[in-house]
Amino acid sequence: MIINHPRRRSLRAIAAVFALGLGAAGATQAQTHWPTKPVRIVVPFAAGGTTDLLARAIAPELGRAFGQQFVVDNRGGAGGNIGADLVAKSPGDGYTLLMGTVGTHGINRALYKQLPYDPIKDFVPITLVASVPNVMVMNADKARSLGINNVQDFIRYARANPGKLNMASSGNGTSIHLAGELFKAMTGSYMLHMPYRGSAPALLDMVGGNMDVMFDNLPSAMVHIKSGKLKALAVTSMQRSAALPDVPTVEEAGGPALKGYEASSWFGLLAPAGTPADVVQRLQQEVAKALASPAVKERLLSQGAIPGGNTSAEFAAMIDREHRKWAQVVKASGAKVD
Repeated sequence: MIINHPRRRSLRAIAAVFALGLGAAGATQAQTHWPTKPVRIVVPFAAGGTTDLLARAIAPELGRAFGQQFVVDNRGGAGGNIGADLVAKSPGDGYTLLMGTVGTHGINRALYKQLPYDPIKDFVPITLVASVPNVMVMNADKARSLGINNVQDFIRYARANPGKLNMASSGNGTSIHLAGELFKAMTGSYMLHMPYRGSAPALLDMVGGNMDVMFDNLPSAMVHIKSGKLKALAVTSMQRSAALPDVPTVEEAGGPALKGYEASSWFGLLAPAGTPADVVQRLQQEVAKALASPAVKERLLSQGAIPGGNTSAEFAAMIDREHRKWAQVVKASGAKVD
Protein backbone atom coordinates (compact mmCIF):
# COMPACT_ATOMS: atom_id res chain seq x y z
CA MET A 1 0.00 0.00 0.00
CA ILE A 2 1.31 3.49 -0.91
CA ILE A 3 0.70 6.19 1.67
CA ASN A 4 0.23 9.65 0.12
CA HIS A 5 1.86 11.79 2.84
CA PRO A 6 0.21 15.22 3.35
CA ARG A 7 3.59 17.00 3.11
CA ARG A 8 4.31 15.33 -0.25
CA ARG A 9 0.89 16.34 -1.54
CA SER A 10 1.58 19.92 -0.41
CA LEU A 11 4.97 20.02 -2.14
CA ARG A 12 3.48 18.60 -5.35
CA ALA A 13 0.74 21.23 -5.23
CA ILE A 14 3.25 24.06 -4.80
CA ALA A 15 5.35 22.70 -7.67
CA ALA A 16 2.27 22.48 -9.86
CA VAL A 17 1.30 26.08 -9.09
CA PHE A 18 4.85 27.29 -9.77
CA ALA A 19 4.96 25.41 -13.06
CA LEU A 20 1.58 26.87 -14.01
CA GLY A 21 2.87 30.37 -13.22
CA LEU A 22 5.92 29.87 -15.40
CA GLY A 23 3.72 28.57 -18.19
CA ALA A 24 1.39 31.56 -17.91
CA ALA A 25 4.33 33.98 -17.91
CA GLY A 26 5.74 32.26 -20.96
CA ALA A 27 2.36 32.44 -22.68
CA THR A 28 2.12 36.15 -21.91
CA GLN A 29 5.57 36.74 -23.36
CA ALA A 30 4.70 34.69 -26.42
CA GLN A 31 1.45 36.54 -26.98
CA THR A 32 2.96 40.02 -26.85
CA HIS A 33 5.87 39.81 -29.39
CA TRP A 34 6.25 43.54 -28.96
CA PRO A 35 7.21 45.79 -30.65
CA THR A 36 7.09 44.61 -34.24
CA LYS A 37 6.30 48.05 -35.70
CA PRO A 38 6.75 51.74 -34.78
CA VAL A 39 5.22 52.97 -31.50
CA ARG A 40 3.39 56.29 -31.26
CA ILE A 41 3.79 58.63 -28.26
CA VAL A 42 0.89 61.08 -28.28
CA VAL A 43 1.73 64.51 -26.87
CA PRO A 44 -1.56 66.28 -26.05
CA PHE A 45 -0.09 69.74 -26.71
CA ALA A 46 1.61 71.60 -29.55
CA ALA A 47 5.27 70.97 -30.38
CA GLY A 48 7.86 72.98 -28.48
CA GLY A 49 6.36 72.87 -24.98
CA THR A 50 7.71 70.91 -22.01
CA THR A 51 5.47 67.87 -22.65
CA ASP A 52 6.83 67.72 -26.19
CA LEU A 53 10.45 68.27 -25.11
CA LEU A 54 10.28 65.40 -22.63
CA ALA A 55 8.65 63.04 -25.12
CA ARG A 56 11.36 63.82 -27.67
CA ALA A 57 14.06 63.28 -25.03
CA ILE A 58 12.99 59.69 -24.33
CA ALA A 59 11.67 58.63 -27.78
CA PRO A 60 15.10 58.00 -29.38
CA GLU A 61 16.30 56.21 -26.23
CA LEU A 62 13.32 53.83 -26.42
CA GLY A 63 13.87 53.40 -30.14
CA ARG A 64 17.43 52.23 -29.53
CA ALA A 65 16.38 49.95 -26.67
CA PHE A 66 13.56 48.20 -28.57
CA GLY A 67 14.82 48.36 -32.15
CA GLN A 68 11.69 50.16 -33.39
CA GLN A 69 10.96 53.82 -34.03
CA PHE A 70 9.07 55.73 -31.31
CA VAL A 71 7.22 58.55 -33.08
CA VAL A 72 6.01 61.70 -31.29
CA ASP A 73 2.52 62.70 -32.42
CA ASN A 74 1.30 66.15 -31.28
CA ARG A 75 -2.48 66.29 -30.75
CA GLY A 76 -3.13 69.54 -28.90
CA GLY A 77 -6.38 71.12 -27.76
CA ALA A 78 -8.86 71.34 -24.86
CA GLY A 79 -6.21 71.45 -22.15
CA GLY A 80 -4.76 68.12 -23.27
CA ASN A 81 -8.12 66.34 -23.35
CA ILE A 82 -8.14 65.72 -27.12
CA GLY A 83 -4.85 63.82 -27.11
CA ALA A 84 -5.62 61.98 -23.88
CA ASP A 85 -8.99 60.87 -25.21
CA LEU A 86 -7.39 59.62 -28.43
CA VAL A 87 -5.08 57.35 -26.41
CA ALA A 88 -7.85 56.27 -24.03
CA LYS A 89 -9.84 54.97 -26.99
CA SER A 90 -6.85 53.29 -28.70
CA PRO A 91 -6.21 49.53 -28.51
CA GLY A 92 -4.24 48.38 -25.49
CA ASP A 93 -1.56 46.77 -27.65
CA GLY A 94 1.47 48.86 -26.68
CA TYR A 95 1.61 50.79 -29.95
CA THR A 96 -0.07 54.01 -28.75
CA LEU A 97 1.20 55.72 -25.59
CA LEU A 98 0.46 59.05 -23.93
CA MET A 99 2.81 61.60 -22.45
CA GLY A 100 0.33 62.57 -19.76
CA THR A 101 0.56 65.59 -17.49
CA VAL A 102 -0.67 66.92 -14.19
CA GLY A 103 -3.42 68.52 -16.29
CA THR A 104 -4.68 65.45 -18.13
CA HIS A 105 -4.37 63.16 -15.10
CA GLY A 106 -4.54 65.42 -12.07
CA ILE A 107 -6.41 68.66 -12.70
CA ASN A 108 -8.92 68.21 -15.51
CA ARG A 109 -11.17 65.78 -13.68
CA ALA A 110 -11.89 68.50 -11.11
CA LEU A 111 -11.95 71.40 -13.57
CA TYR A 112 -14.20 70.04 -16.33
CA LYS A 113 -17.80 69.04 -15.72
CA GLN A 114 -17.39 66.13 -18.11
CA LEU A 115 -14.28 64.48 -19.53
CA PRO A 116 -14.43 62.27 -22.63
CA TYR A 117 -12.10 59.82 -20.87
CA ASP A 118 -11.58 58.46 -17.34
CA PRO A 119 -8.01 59.27 -16.24
CA ILE A 120 -7.97 56.27 -13.90
CA LYS A 121 -9.97 53.50 -15.58
CA ASP A 122 -8.89 54.18 -19.16
CA PHE A 123 -5.12 54.13 -18.58
CA VAL A 124 -2.28 52.06 -17.19
CA PRO A 125 0.46 54.26 -15.65
CA ILE A 126 3.95 53.32 -16.85
CA THR A 127 6.30 55.75 -15.11
CA LEU A 128 6.84 59.36 -14.10
CA VAL A 129 9.18 60.96 -16.64
CA ALA A 130 9.88 64.26 -14.88
CA SER A 131 8.56 66.82 -12.45
CA VAL A 132 9.18 70.54 -12.95
CA PRO A 133 8.36 73.82 -11.27
CA ASN A 134 6.43 76.41 -13.20
CA VAL A 135 7.95 79.86 -13.49
CA MET A 136 6.14 83.19 -13.41
CA VAL A 137 7.47 85.17 -16.35
CA MET A 138 6.70 88.53 -17.90
CA ASN A 139 7.57 89.98 -21.26
CA ALA A 140 10.82 91.75 -20.27
CA ASP A 141 10.07 94.98 -22.18
CA LYS A 142 6.58 95.18 -20.68
CA ALA A 143 7.94 94.63 -17.17
CA ARG A 144 10.46 97.46 -17.64
CA SER A 145 7.87 99.84 -19.06
CA LEU A 146 5.54 99.21 -16.11
CA GLY A 147 8.30 99.33 -13.50
CA ILE A 148 7.68 95.74 -12.43
CA ASN A 149 10.85 94.24 -10.98
CA ASN A 150 9.45 91.60 -8.64
CA VAL A 151 6.28 89.82 -7.52
CA GLN A 152 5.30 92.58 -5.08
CA ASP A 153 5.46 95.17 -7.89
CA PHE A 154 3.36 92.87 -10.04
CA ILE A 155 0.68 92.43 -7.36
CA ARG A 156 0.43 96.19 -6.81
CA TYR A 157 0.03 96.88 -10.53
CA ALA A 158 -2.45 94.03 -11.13
CA ARG A 159 -4.64 95.11 -8.20
CA ALA A 160 -4.62 98.74 -9.34
CA ASN A 161 -5.29 97.83 -12.98
CA PRO A 162 -7.68 94.88 -13.07
CA GLY A 163 -7.96 93.29 -16.50
CA LYS A 164 -5.15 95.31 -18.08
CA LEU A 165 -2.71 92.39 -18.01
CA ASN A 166 -3.17 89.35 -20.26
CA MET A 167 -2.25 85.96 -18.80
CA ALA A 168 -1.24 83.33 -21.37
CA SER A 169 -1.46 79.59 -20.75
CA SER A 170 -0.95 76.34 -22.64
CA GLY A 171 -4.68 75.63 -22.44
CA ASN A 172 -7.65 75.44 -20.11
CA GLY A 173 -7.05 73.17 -17.16
CA THR A 174 -3.28 72.91 -17.50
CA SER A 175 -1.01 73.51 -14.52
CA ILE A 176 0.09 76.70 -16.28
CA HIS A 177 -3.51 77.96 -16.29
CA LEU A 178 -4.27 76.83 -12.76
CA ALA A 179 -1.05 78.24 -11.32
CA GLY A 180 -2.19 81.65 -12.56
CA GLU A 181 -5.73 81.18 -11.26
CA LEU A 182 -4.41 80.26 -7.83
CA PHE A 183 -2.18 83.36 -7.87
CA LYS A 184 -5.16 85.54 -8.78
CA ALA A 185 -7.32 84.04 -6.04
CA MET A 186 -4.69 84.42 -3.32
CA THR A 187 -3.71 87.99 -4.25
CA GLY A 188 -7.15 89.35 -5.13
CA SER A 189 -5.89 90.42 -8.55
CA TYR A 190 -7.41 89.95 -11.98
CA MET A 191 -5.75 89.15 -15.31
CA LEU A 192 -7.51 88.17 -18.51
CA HIS A 193 -6.79 84.51 -19.25
CA MET A 194 -5.84 83.67 -22.84
CA PRO A 195 -5.55 79.88 -23.44
CA TYR A 196 -3.42 78.50 -26.30
CA ARG A 197 -2.99 74.99 -27.74
CA GLY A 198 0.34 74.53 -25.99
CA SER A 199 3.24 76.41 -24.39
CA ALA A 200 5.12 77.05 -27.63
CA PRO A 201 2.51 79.28 -29.34
CA ALA A 202 1.81 81.04 -26.04
CA LEU A 203 5.51 81.74 -25.56
CA LEU A 204 5.76 83.15 -29.08
CA ASP A 205 3.15 85.74 -28.19
CA MET A 206 4.83 86.35 -24.83
CA VAL A 207 8.17 87.06 -26.53
CA GLY A 208 6.41 89.12 -29.22
CA GLY A 209 4.78 91.35 -26.61
CA ASN A 210 1.20 90.28 -27.29
CA MET A 211 0.93 88.61 -23.88
CA ASP A 212 2.10 90.00 -20.57
CA VAL A 213 2.47 87.20 -18.02
CA MET A 214 2.60 83.40 -17.97
CA PHE A 215 3.17 80.69 -15.34
CA ASP A 216 4.98 78.40 -17.78
CA ASN A 217 6.75 75.10 -17.17
CA LEU A 218 10.38 75.96 -16.54
CA PRO A 219 12.01 73.82 -19.29
CA SER A 220 10.09 75.45 -22.15
CA ALA A 221 10.55 78.98 -20.76
CA MET A 222 14.25 78.60 -19.94
CA VAL A 223 15.66 79.53 -23.36
CA HIS A 224 13.68 82.81 -23.40
CA ILE A 225 14.69 83.62 -19.81
CA LYS A 226 18.35 83.08 -20.70
CA SER A 227 17.99 85.27 -23.81
CA GLY A 228 16.56 88.09 -21.70
CA LYS A 229 13.29 88.23 -23.63
CA LEU A 230 11.33 87.00 -20.61
CA LYS A 231 11.81 88.17 -17.05
CA ALA A 232 11.53 85.44 -14.40
CA LEU A 233 9.76 86.80 -11.31
CA ALA A 234 9.39 83.58 -9.30
CA VAL A 235 9.16 79.78 -9.44
CA THR A 236 5.96 78.11 -8.28
CA SER A 237 7.55 75.27 -6.29
CA MET A 238 8.11 75.26 -2.52
CA GLN A 239 11.89 75.33 -3.05
CA ARG A 240 14.01 77.31 -5.47
CA SER A 241 15.07 75.58 -8.68
CA ALA A 242 18.71 74.57 -9.09
CA ALA A 243 18.40 75.73 -12.71
CA LEU A 244 17.48 79.29 -11.57
CA PRO A 245 18.96 79.56 -8.07
CA ASP A 246 18.67 83.36 -7.92
CA VAL A 247 14.94 83.36 -8.68
CA PRO A 248 12.78 83.23 -5.51
CA THR A 249 9.70 81.08 -5.00
CA VAL A 250 6.28 82.72 -5.30
CA GLU A 251 5.82 82.23 -1.55
CA GLU A 252 9.18 83.92 -0.78
CA ALA A 253 8.57 86.84 -3.11
CA GLY A 254 4.86 87.35 -2.56
CA GLY A 255 4.66 88.00 1.16
CA PRO A 256 1.79 86.94 3.47
CA ALA A 257 -0.82 86.86 0.69
CA LEU A 258 1.00 83.99 -1.02
CA LYS A 259 1.90 81.93 2.03
CA GLY A 260 1.73 78.24 1.10
CA TYR A 261 1.51 78.87 -2.66
CA GLU A 262 2.67 75.83 -4.67
CA ALA A 263 1.73 74.68 -8.18
CA SER A 264 4.33 72.42 -9.77
CA SER A 265 3.92 70.19 -12.81
CA TRP A 266 4.72 66.60 -13.71
CA PHE A 267 4.78 64.51 -16.87
CA GLY A 268 4.52 60.75 -17.23
CA LEU A 269 4.09 57.95 -19.72
CA LEU A 270 0.79 56.03 -19.78
CA ALA A 271 -0.79 53.33 -21.94
CA PRO A 272 -4.42 52.49 -22.72
CA ALA A 273 -6.16 50.13 -20.30
CA GLY A 274 -5.60 46.51 -21.22
CA THR A 275 -2.00 46.94 -22.32
CA PRO A 276 -0.11 43.71 -21.43
CA ALA A 277 1.69 43.88 -18.08
CA ASP A 278 5.00 42.72 -19.56
CA VAL A 279 4.94 45.54 -22.12
CA VAL A 280 4.28 48.07 -19.35
CA GLN A 281 7.11 46.62 -17.27
CA ARG A 282 9.59 46.64 -20.16
CA LEU A 283 8.71 50.25 -21.00
CA GLN A 284 9.09 51.33 -17.38
CA GLN A 285 12.49 49.70 -17.12
CA GLU A 286 13.81 51.26 -20.31
CA VAL A 287 12.46 54.74 -19.53
CA ALA A 288 14.01 54.57 -16.04
CA LYS A 289 17.31 53.45 -17.58
CA ALA A 290 17.21 56.33 -20.09
CA LEU A 291 16.43 58.90 -17.41
CA ALA A 292 19.34 57.65 -15.30
CA SER A 293 21.83 57.91 -18.18
CA PRO A 294 24.25 60.84 -17.70
CA ALA A 295 23.39 62.52 -21.02
CA VAL A 296 19.60 62.54 -20.57
CA LYS A 297 19.77 63.31 -16.85
CA GLU A 298 22.09 66.29 -17.37
CA ARG A 299 19.96 67.57 -20.23
CA LEU A 300 16.77 67.54 -18.15
CA LEU A 301 18.36 69.00 -15.03
CA SER A 302 19.85 71.88 -17.03
CA GLN A 303 16.34 72.72 -18.21
CA GLY A 304 14.93 72.67 -14.69
CA ALA A 305 13.29 69.22 -14.89
CA ILE A 306 13.82 66.54 -12.24
CA PRO A 307 13.99 63.06 -13.85
CA GLY A 308 11.57 60.38 -12.63
CA GLY A 309 11.55 56.65 -13.38
CA ASN A 310 9.34 55.21 -10.63
CA THR A 311 7.43 51.94 -10.94
CA SER A 312 3.99 51.62 -12.46
CA ALA A 313 2.43 51.07 -9.02
CA GLU A 314 4.23 54.08 -7.54
CA PHE A 315 3.12 56.27 -10.44
CA ALA A 316 -0.48 55.07 -10.05
CA ALA A 317 -0.42 55.97 -6.33
CA MET A 318 1.02 59.39 -7.20
CA ILE A 319 -1.77 60.06 -9.72
CA ASP A 320 -4.35 59.17 -7.08
CA ARG A 321 -2.79 61.67 -4.64
CA GLU A 322 -2.67 64.34 -7.34
CA HIS A 323 -6.40 63.94 -8.05
CA ARG A 324 -7.21 64.71 -4.42
CA LYS A 325 -4.74 67.59 -4.17
CA TRP A 326 -5.84 69.40 -7.32
CA ALA A 327 -9.53 68.98 -6.58
CA GLN A 328 -8.91 71.07 -3.46
CA VAL A 329 -6.82 73.63 -5.38
CA VAL A 330 -9.49 74.01 -8.08
CA LYS A 331 -12.15 74.53 -5.44
CA ALA A 332 -10.05 77.03 -3.47
CA SER A 333 -9.02 79.00 -6.54
CA GLY A 334 -12.49 79.15 -8.06
CA ALA A 335 -10.95 78.29 -11.44
CA LYS A 336 -13.34 77.55 -14.27
CA VAL A 337 -12.89 76.57 -17.90
CA ASP A 338 -13.30 79.69 -20.03
